[in-house]
Amino acid sequence: MAGANDKTRFLREGLFAKYVVSLVGLVVFVLAVNGAMETWISYRATRTSLIDGLEDKAQGAGRRVEQSISELERQISWVTRASQDTLEKRRADYASLLHQVSVVSQLFQLNGEGREVLRVSRQSTTTGSNADLSRDMRFTDTVARGVSYAPAWFADRTPYMSISVAHSGFNAGVTVAEIDLSFLSELLSDAQVGKAAFAYVVDPRGRVLATSSRGPDVGKDLSKLPQVAAAIAPGGEPDTSGTDFNGHAVMSAASTVPKLGWSVLFEQPATQALMPIRDQLVRIALLIGMGLMVAILAGTLLARRMIIPITALRDGAHKLGEGDFSHRIDVRTSDELEDLASQFNRMADQIQETYSNLETKVEERTRDLAQSIHELKVLEEVGRAVASSLDLDAVLPTIAARAIEITRADAVLIFGYDAEQRRFSLVEANGIGKSADGAHLIIDEGENILSDAAVSGEPIALADLDHAFEQPLRDVAVNAGFHSVLVVPLVDQQGTLGSLVVLRRASGEFAPSIIGLMRTFANQAVLAMRNARLFTEVDHKSRALEAANETVRAQADKLREQTEQLKDWNKSLEARVKTQLGEIERIRKLERFLAPQVAQLIASSDSPEGLLTSQRREVTVVFCDLRGFTAFTEATEPEEAMNVLREYHAALGKLIFKYEGTLDKYAGDGVMILFNAPIQFEDHTKRAVKMAAEMRDTIGPLTERWRNRGHSLGFGIGIALGYATLGQVGFEQRLEYAAIGSVTNLASRLCGEAKPNQIVVSRRVYGMVEPWVEARALDDLHLKGFNHPVLAMEILSWREEVENVVNAAAVRRRG
Repeated sequence: MAGANDKTRFLREGLFAKYVVSLVGLVVFVLAVNGAMETWISYRATRTSLIDGLEDKAQGAGRRVEQSISELERQISWVTRASQDTLEKRRADYASLLHQVSVVSQLFQLNGEGREVLRVSRQSTTTGSNADLSRDMRFTDTVARGVSYAPAWFADRTPYMSISVAHSGFNAGVTVAEIDLSFLSELLSDAQVGKAAFAYVVDPRGRVLATSSRGPDVGKDLSKLPQVAAAIAPGGEPDTSGTDFNGHAVMSAASTVPKLGWSVLFEQPATQALMPIRDQLVRIALLIGMGLMVAILAGTLLARRMIIPITALRDGAHKLGEGDFSHRIDVRTSDELEDLASQFNRMADQIQETYSNLETKVEERTRDLAQSIHELKVLEEVGRAVASSLDLDAVLPTIAARAIEITRADAVLIFGYDAEQRRFSLVEANGIGKSADGAHLIIDEGENILSDAAVSGEPIALADLDHAFEQPLRDVAVNAGFHSVLVVPLVDQQGTLGSLVVLRRASGEFAPSIIGLMRTFANQAVLAMRNARLFTEVDHKSRALEAANETVRAQADKLREQTEQLKDWNKSLEARVKTQLGEIERIRKLERFLAPQVAQLIASSDSPEGLLTSQRREVTVVFCDLRGFTAFTEATEPEEAMNVLREYHAALGKLIFKYEGTLDKYAGDGVMILFNAPIQFEDHTKRAVKMAAEMRDTIGPLTERWRNRGHSLGFGIGIALGYATLGQVGFEQRLEYAAIGSVTNLASRLCGEAKPNQIVVSRRVYGMVEPWVEARALDDLHLKGFNHPVLAMEILSWREEVENVVNAAAVRRRG
């Protein structure tokens, strides 16, 4: 009933039903229906006639293409006569065919085994190339069928194809002719295609082989066009409409060349083909336009009655726009205008109501803005505190107090993390007793919320501690009356520094804005703690340096006193004895860890102490030990173990001194050798790798001898290149020359990864000796103490011939 009433009201009172539908609709409907029927009939007749004409032309062009290819096949078969039994006769026939048939660009003959024996082109003749084409389809298909057509290809946008014809006789071979398909375009001349249409030939892959003057470019791939896709599809029906290569709509007809699998397409632009239909549509449009003018004139006369309500609507809208929300529009036309006036009045009521609530919303936004400004001021104050002091006792209380203020929490705890003891210690508290006894003062690393946050690097919030799992911080917080907690880890790229803990007595979720603010506070706390630690380290080192300076000054004063006393003795005897003792002592100390020639060089130097002073230098470190030595010492007698070590050290010692390496230390079966310290060599990395290769070759026979004595031992080597701090370590009675740095750890870890008789080096070492070695890459090694995987190589052998060539070149340069 409601739907019927709405329909009756629409027909009786609606403006559209009164003034438009009754006049314009009637005229347009009659004219449009009549024009549409005439247009449809004309369109069908014109389209059918056009498609039939295009199909006739396409089929005729397809027959001409097929006849041309058949004629070429006939002419090529002439040169396959069995009477031409010599290469010279065959070459003469090939040359004659090239002269007579211009589209043949090249011919070549394959014998019964598919090998090329003759190739003739217009530029050259080749015999006896013996190229194997036995698996080429031009040979296999031709032997099976007698004649084969290879798929077309393009060279410099020129299409080519191959026609292969088998020779008469058993296993007589094949003649292959390469055909320039440019002549196909001559078969699609404008006289045959027509003035408005264009034509082209495509291969089974949709590439254009030939085209008329207005057609697409030769070689263009048209397989995406709908009419081309339908034409080349196996068993598909031709598509009579589509788009051309420029994206314009066309009428299309296609014909296939069955022998070759090609398709000939004739197309005409739809705009030209359907021009009569367009003219008819223009006439219909003119009639409809005239009818519209009449209808509009009549509607205008009736619309004059609408001016008064529309004016009232305009004036009312203007008053509403000026802010007079109390004004109401009075229109009584019983149609859509009256409905529109009612909508304006309802909108005015809603705006008036909304305006009354605007002040409340402005106050809320003002409070939010004030809160944001307060938060920025607090962050600025914390930043100033961090930047102005390196004392944690002054900075952390500020951070804790401001964290409580900005989060409106009840307590804030700041824990520091001790990496050596693996535990968290309370360093600052606000809102809860810092000095009170409890399990929260020291929390060991493990399964607790502080450790979880430190591992994940993300804040952890618990809305209700009453239902959380048991842990020290939870128990203390609940007993103190707190029911929700937010833990923000204090971490940076160097590791964990502690945690920032926010406690509230009320249960509930922490707002994302609060969590974000606490992240910022955590960053400030991390910066303060890291600065304080750096300051402490610098201060300790300064104190140590000052103490060492005092010690050196005291020793210098004491030495000065002793020197004054010694001056009373015989100066000549003193100088002689001192010089001799110094030389003997230096040589004795140096020969413990340097090659004899290196020790003599240092001892004879004018400033030998300068060679052994602490300095930073790039060195090559070699670390080697015996595999299975620990198990060997547990299972054998000490005397036998000492014999094995003596043999092992003796073999290594000769090679260390030979290559002038510095013996850093013995540690049982482990031996560490330095190169480029203290004496520098340009080729220190090369010396180290060559020494390692000779060590492996020397220790190999020893391991076989030990195996015969019942000892299963292997030998592994690790080599690394990098910077280290060099100098003397120890005490007055025992000094050693040593290297300190990550490069020594890397060499030791690489040695630990090496298998028996294996030399493992870092990629940097390999880059220095790559021309002289045979090597293979190893999987990335995850080494203890190194955060990232280490790229490593295994040295397989030393290439002596490369070294000899390099040495000879060096001798020539010196000569």
